[in-house]
Amino acid sequence: MLAKWYRQYTKFCLVNLIGVKKLPTERRSLIMLFGANGDLAVRKLYPAMFKLFEKGNIRDHFAVIGSSRYKVDDAKYRDMVTKSVEKESSNKKMIANFASHFYFVTHDVTDLSHYSVLKDKADELDKKYKLEGNRVFYISMAPNFFGTVAKNIKNQGLLSNNSGFNRLVIEKPFGRDFESAKELNDELSNAFEENQIFRIDHYLGKEMIQNIEAIRFGNTIFEALWNNRYIDNVQVTLAEKLGVEERAGYYDNSGALRDMVQNHIMQIVSLLAMEQPVAFKDTDIRAEKVKALRSLRVYNVAEASTNFVRGQYGAVGESKAYRNEDGVPKDSNTETFVAGKLLFDNYRWSGTPFYIRTGKELADKFTRVDVVFKKPLVDIFSFPQSGKALLNANVLTIYIEPTQGFSLVVNAKNSEQGFHTEPVNLEFLEDSKRTKETPQPYERLIHDVLKGDGTNFASWPEVASAWKFVDQIRRVWDIQQPMFPNYIPGSMGPVSADELLARDHREWIYKLNQ
Repeated sequence: MLAKWYRQYTKFCLVNLIGVKKLPTERRSLIMLFGANGDLAVRKLYPAMFKLFEKGNIRDHFAVIGSSRYKVDDAKYRDMVTKSVEKESSNKKMIANFASHFYFVTHDVTDLSHYSVLKDKADELDKKYKLEGNRVFYISMAPNFFGTVAKNIKNQGLLSNNSGFNRLVIEKPFGRDFESAKELNDELSNAFEENQIFRIDHYLGKEMIQNIEAIRFGNTIFEALWNNRYIDNVQVTLAEKLGVEERAGYYDNSGALRDMVQNHIMQIVSLLAMEQPVAFKDTDIRAEKVKALRSLRVYNVAEASTNFVRGQYGAVGESKAYRNEDGVPKDSNTETFVAGKLLFDNYRWSGTPFYIRTGKELADKFTRVDVVFKKPLVDIFSFPQSGKALLNANVLTIYIEPTQGFSLVVNAKNSEQGFHTEPVNLEFLEDSKRTKETPQPYERLIHDVLKGDGTNFASWPEVASAWKFVDQIRRVWDIQQPMFPNYIPGSMGPVSADELLARDHREWIYKLNQ
């Protein structure tokens, strides 16, 4: 007894008195992965789990049951897992230890008899690894299987019935409109409570997306000015350099509006527009995001036509037009570009527009947020005879990817004779070493699932509000005939995207060749 007390006391002293770094808390859980040999699992999920294993977030008390319709034994499955994580580490012993926690069960999600096999394996591994009944059900399959799997998990007795937790993880898309999303949510809710459902949007796992809250609520100089009195407009750009590639089949039934605006962009906008939560916890943060999205003005037909534009890339040089991509109909009117103006009808943001744009085959791949502050009401540095203002707008730019960091443009005197001002960029960009050490989105999000932290996941009220807004834009576009193609690869989209801001006497902060 004395020896045990001494060991605990020594550990306390090392951790709390001389600053030794605390060991990470190991999360006990069985992860049941449906779609275990899919592209997402191989490229993202196994490397993310390995990083958690390498850092000690999972180690001795975890197991993974992979399942799909393919007939694969444990050895072949572990070999697949090993190959997917080899680039993450040169420690072959650690990789082998990690892979030994993986088991495979051939499974048809529509065959009820197969669930009993999963249940028996789950119960076996729960005892072997002392998992305390904690279970995560990760559905990495086509969305049309989400409801089927969730229902059968409950009805066939796979849910833990002791003190352990049950959590369901699903990937986007969460429906293709409000009605289908609601139908899906109703199916999921029949098997799981809302706080047990984790809807992954990998953008919410990105370092600088999570930094939005730190920049806003951790700095008085920003939060005090974060309103319509001081901010002229906010711009969100998600640009992709490549075309649809092998995703043509999915993409042509989705388009940029459903694929990017309804989820990624709406999540970013809600973080920018929300009020400060009472506390930094998932329930409070989600509540404020929902309030912001519910105050978003849902446009009528005339407003939707005016405030949203779409585009489809054509051909230039050796690059193909969208309609010539493999798997795309020659007369497709699916948009590959969207730009829009969002308005919030609330006290904080009334009159301040949020401009968004996203598209494929653009000038480069990047994601950024530009917060444009209003210029001083009186410019004392301008020349009265010319009436030309010399001051630039202060702009806070949050670089999300591939560069991570932020910058602030301020006005300062230049070094020339006389008194002239010039914009100066105060900038912090993460170096390559820090960027490499930063956890990747899926590593963060899987860890959050294991902790039961829903902060960086989309709740049903958020999803519903986003769909109600997007559906109205879609309805208007479905009754209009677009003039496609209307922009060339390597540009920043159609001219109409620039005209959208020009009508308000504004312009995009990021411009081509700037």
